[in-house]
Amino acid sequence: MHVILLERIARLGQMGETVKVRDGYARNFLLPQGKALRSNEANKKRFDAERATLEARNLERKGEAEQVAEALKGKIFVMVRSAGETGQLYGSVAARDIVEALAAEGFNIGRNQVDLSQPIKAIGLHKVTLLLHAEVEIEIEINVARTAEEAARQAQGESLTSADAIYGVDEDALRPEDFFDPDADRDEDEE
Repeated sequence: MHVILLERIARLGQMGETVKVRDGYARNFLLPQGKALRSNEANKKRFDAERATLEARNLERKGEAEQVAEALKGKIFVMVRSAGETGQLYGSVAARDIVEALAAEGFNIGRNQVDLSQPIKAIGLHKVTLLLHAEVEIEIEINVARTAEEAARQAQGESLTSADAIYGVDEDALRPEDFFDPDADRDEDEE
């Protein structure tokens, strides 16, 4: 099916372009969301008449998205989750959880705007991209920890999944001599 795009859509085209898409994508997403019109003479005339309004609305949305991006810039969102000693989460942090954390801070972001290819399954600092507008995206940092205290330590750059954090041992101070004494008597079986 050929459609006329009413806004810029990533990996598809710019506003006003006529592109060919699969019928299901057009019927189930582009047309109901108001992102495109079927390509025919009547709709081409309609688009030309409404072009200035559509461009103004797109610039307004882009401006709003840039304001939100500016407010989000440099923010770190802490998420406290249960995890094992190795830092593996018992659950995971998905896009829905990130949206809830953003909403708690007063940001209204949709789940489809969170670009998370796979859920977060370990404690640590994770970068997540938010697609606020077709032309505006920002990267935020998610600090996943077992407690708020651990989150503060992670934010300072401390690793909570190293041997030091898990076992209270400084990895740099470990030497083979600490575990094996070459001068120790051999077992009687070896003689």
